[in-house]
Amino acid sequence: MAEPYLDIPIDDDSSVGEARRAAVRLAGELGFDEVASGRVAIVATELGTNLARHARRGRILLGCHDAAGARSLEILALDHGPGMADVNSCLVDGFSTSGTPGTGFGAVQRMADEFSVYSRPGAGTVIAARVAPPDPAARQDAPSPARRFRHAGIRLAAPGETACGDDWALRVEGSRAAVMVADGLGHGPHAAEASAAAVESFQASQGHPSEVLRAAHEALRGTRGAAVTLVELDADADTITFAGAGNISVRVISGVEDRTLLSQHGTAGLQIRQTRDISAPWPAHALLVLHSDGLQTRWSLGGTDGLLQCDPSVIAGWLIRDHTRGRDDVTVVVVRRE
Repeated sequence: MAEPYLDIPIDDDSSVGEARRAAVRLAGELGFDEVASGRVAIVATELGTNLARHARRGRILLGCHDAAGARSLEILALDHGPGMADVNSCLVDGFSTSGTPGTGFGAVQRMADEFSVYSRPGAGTVIAARVAPPDPAARQDAPSPARRFRHAGIRLAAPGETACGDDWALRVEGSRAAVMVADGLGHGPHAAEASAAAVESFQASQGHPSEVLRAAHEALRGTRGAAVTLVELDADADTITFAGAGNISVRVISGVEDRTLLSQHGTAGLQIRQTRDISAPWPAHALLVLHSDGLQTRWSLGGTDGLLQCDPSVIAGWLIRDHTRGRDDVTVVVVRRE
């Protein structure tokens, strides 16, 4: 279970330093050597400096991205600044709008193992950069069956809390993936205990989503309970099968479709009705988006041409940037086929 992402508002140079130090500290916890930690420092500094100089309501999110056991440090920059009319030009060394040398974005792209950006003039920018540890076996571009899917999962603790009451997990087996999101009642340590129990049950359980949900219901007895939703994705059959209890939102979204899948009322660990599986089509280019109620439910990606083609972390970051309620834990998970 990964720790919640750190959320650092960027207002001035001192907050840029805070983001850099936090990123380097996290790199050390992930086993990065001095050279890799230096790359992390450059990425955090350049993204933070850009936010301090140009953005409004800028923030850096720091966390661990895990793809089939290949862990990397992920740095996201979110802002409501002027945006970029031509992203490709901004990535070229020497391009600047403020008289600086103009090497920031280019340096970030060179230092990162994976890099994705989405920007709209007048609406701001979200950038995701991942730096992998020095072990070649742990690099994100190492061959892995999990690359049949691409995903992102970002969870943030409620304001003033260090423990996040939400949790999530993903399991991949060939052309199938299973994902779970849990939201413990309330927030804080006791909510985190409930959602962690749901993850532990998910990791130990096999079967259809309804069976795994029933197992989670039993595992959560004695906790304060949680909203829990499980989804199984079949990339060959183009189907989604899900079962859920509580207010975890599930959306299947593409350029032509936006479908909400509804869970039953109830709380795992306390009271749920008989569980059942519900199936739905999964169009070839559609994303699966799951999120807790820390994100507003009536969000739309209308007017964001090109966003759905970005890395799932950028999509999750855009949703968090614009639609977080700001008073509860929030988790957003995005899954697409490679």
